[in-house]
Amino acid sequence: MRLFVAIHVPEDIRMTIAILLRELQRIAPALKWNKPENLHVTLKFLGEADASQLDSVVKAMFTVARTAHPITLNLAGLGFFPNARRPNVLWAGVHTSANAQSIVQEINHHLDVLGFAREKQRQFTPHLTLLRLNKPALSRDLQSATERNASRVFGGFTATEFHLIESKLKSTGAEYTILHSFSFLAEA
Repeated sequence: MRLFVAIHVPEDIRMTIAILLRELQRIAPALKWNKPENLHVTLKFLGEADASQLDSVVKAMFTVARTAHPITLNLAGLGFFPNARRPNVLWAGVHTSANAQSIVQEINHHLDVLGFAREKQRQFTPHLTLLRLNKPALSRDLQSATERNASRVFGGFTATEFHLIESKLKSTGAEYTILHSFSFLAEA
C-alpha cells in the first residue's frame, strides 16, 4: 500500500481553489490537474508500505498527536517547483504556524525508527499540489495566468487533526482513502 501523512484542506478553501483551477484548466485542458477534493498538505510521504507495518505506523502517529498543538495554515500564492523555467509542479502556497516544522520532525523521527527514510534532499515546504507536469514546459498563457495569481489569497484555517492516507494511482487520477485520523491532543 502507498501511504502518506497529511492535513486535509477544509471544503470552503477547496471550493475557492476550485474556482482558480477551473480558470487554469480552460487555458490548459490537456494537462492532468489535481481534483479539488484531493487537496491536502503532505506532512510525510511514506511510499510503499507493507500491511504488516500499518499498526506500528498508526501507533507512532498517535504518539506524535498526543504532544502536538493544532497548526494554523494560511493559503496564498502560486508558484512552481523547482522554478518557473523548469516547472514540474504548480503549487498553491501554504504558510504555517511555527510548530508545523517540529511536528514534521517528530513524524520523521518516529517513522525513521520504523524504516521509512527521511527525504534528505528537501526540507519541509508546505504546499498544495495543483498540477504535475510530465514535461517541464508551460504555455505562455498558463505562465501569464500563474503570474497574475501569484499573490492570490485562498484563506486560512486551524488544523486540529492529521491523517494517514492510502493513495491508489488510477488512470483517472489518484484515489485517496483515510485509514486513520489523529487529533492534536496538546493544550494550545
